[in-house]
Amino acid sequence: MELCTILQPACTTCATPGSKKKVLELISDLVAAQYPTLSSQEVFESLLAREKMGSTGIGNGIAIPHGRLTTIDHPIAIFVKCEEAIPFDAIDKQPVDILFALLVPADQCQQHLGTLSSMAQKLSDKQVLKQLRKIHDSTELYQVITQ
Repeated sequence: MELCTILQPACTTCATPGSKKKVLELISDLVAAQYPTLSSQEVFESLLAREKMGSTGIGNGIAIPHGRLTTIDHPIAIFVKCEEAIPFDAIDKQPVDILFALLVPADQCQQHLGTLSSMAQKLSDKQVLKQLRKIHDSTELYQVITQ
């Protein structure tokens, strides 16, 4: 699946959220603004439910929060680059500054494991990470992450 089919430019942003809770709220607000049938609260609760099972911080300053929603029929992606890294309880205990969030239909979770895996692989490329971390513009961020 091409990333540009599930990630809208309006769901890609550079921000300074300050905490794990605030970045999950930011992700939820971005989704709700683009998808009026979704409430930011239901998105937040879905992401938080997954975080309670264990942090989605995969190390090297990267987190891949994800959640299931019964109210969507297609995946929705959100990409956030934090201007300042935030504590995220990541596996390597390091703060996080790159987040790729994915919301999937509750009945299609297995189909989207590949999307999470391919994004994790893309973000493990040191050159890609270096380029992303230099960006301070949401439009440019979208262009780099979807290329």
